[in-house]
Amino acid sequence: MQTATVTNFPHTTPTPVPRPPATIEETGLSADQISRLFLKTLYAGEASGVTIAERMRLTYSMLEPLIEGMRAERLIEVRGTVGSGGAGYRYALTDLGRDRARQYLDANQYVGPAPVSLASYVAQTLAVAESRGHVDRERLRTGFTNLIVADEVLEQLGPAVNAGKAVFLYGPPGNGKTVLAEGIGRSLGGEMYVPYAVDIDGQTITVFDPICHEAIDDADISEQIRVVSLGPRDRRWVKVRRPVVTVGGELTLDMLDLTFNPIAKFHEAPLQMKANGGVFLVDDFGRQRMRPDELLNRWIVPLESRVDYLTLHNGKKIQIPFDVLIIFATNLDPAKLADEAFLRRIPYKIPVPDPTMEQFARIFEMNCQRRHLRFHQVMVAYLHRRYYAPVNRPLRACQPRDLLDQVIAMSRFRGEAPNISRELLDAACRAYFVGEDRDAGIVR
Repeated sequence: MQTATVTNFPHTTPTPVPRPPATIEETGLSADQISRLFLKTLYAGEASGVTIAERMRLTYSMLEPLIEGMRAERLIEVRGTVGSGGAGYRYALTDLGRDRARQYLDANQYVGPAPVSLASYVAQTLAVAESRGHVDRERLRTGFTNLIVADEVLEQLGPAVNAGKAVFLYGPPGNGKTVLAEGIGRSLGGEMYVPYAVDIDGQTITVFDPICHEAIDDADISEQIRVVSLGPRDRRWVKVRRPVVTVGGELTLDMLDLTFNPIAKFHEAPLQMKANGGVFLVDDFGRQRMRPDELLNRWIVPLESRVDYLTLHNGKKIQIPFDVLIIFATNLDPAKLADEAFLRRIPYKIPVPDPTMEQFARIFEMNCQRRHLRFHQVMVAYLHRRYYAPVNRPLRACQPRDLLDQVIAMSRFRGEAPNISRELLDAACRAYFVGEDRDAGIVR
């Protein structure tokens, strides 16, 4: 089981924990909706009462009266027992129950934890936003302890994070605009809760995504069969780290709206909804398959009002909170990407310059430590003297990492212990840099 260390910041309050429902009414779902989900869950094969309750993330005591009703309707039957009491009974569908479950699956194939209501999702998202507090220098630096970031960049990032407004990071490629966004996510810190799914008038929207969300407690997504008790929180919610969702050139307008699966007949939340409470990074902005002004037109209301409007496949519109720190990162000229109206809605425009020679050396040393390589300041000077200064090649923050990875790969290919030498650095630079100038200005 994974464990996580959560930093407690002085300007934050504990993230509110979703209260476990004590009754069917408190789930925000009707008894019929829960019964339908029960039958669809049992369609895969017989299972004990406690197993089904675990899969639905509800307590057996809540399901028990519904189970008795389904037994009375001859939809399910008991095939045996694996423990004492009704929770230990092994249930299976009857022929009538299988017909009924198929009808429900034809209408909606979602099977899993019971959804939460839209009202509960909105209330929890707003509570998370209120608990975040503000970021000071100390808290911001916690997100960048493993990075070398210029003080002037941090001084601009802090106010932007506190304001919660969109941020534009621009500058040459390879200087860490993406890792800056990830560092901001770490600076926000703490944990939050996202639902497995949300119910809106019988329509299901899946929200939890293992690709976008890092669950803190493996028990939340465990497939193990275990007794479900009325715990301190609603287990239809997953405890996760604040998300940092990154998209690049693959971003399209369709990815920013609900995705309806016409076969499974339920929806998947858009990326910005999955990023609620955290950071949404649009990397390589300007290289998407849509024009920048199309993205602005889609987000003009959310960026101003902090609410987003989504459309279900049946045409119904819903309003959800837009509690997302949007970060645009690009190596293109911002003035050439968007007009004044667009840039006005991104109030924080922060340049990410090339590292200085001192910062480049610190980055080189940090990457050596991570790879258990002995750091030699003379090797940094050698690199600069031979491969940078003669051709005015700019320093990039990513280059120490990339060159060292090549040094390690060549050492292993030769059957040698990884070590930094001039010979290996020369070979790495010849493979890494392109153009006629890669060996120009050689100084022995």
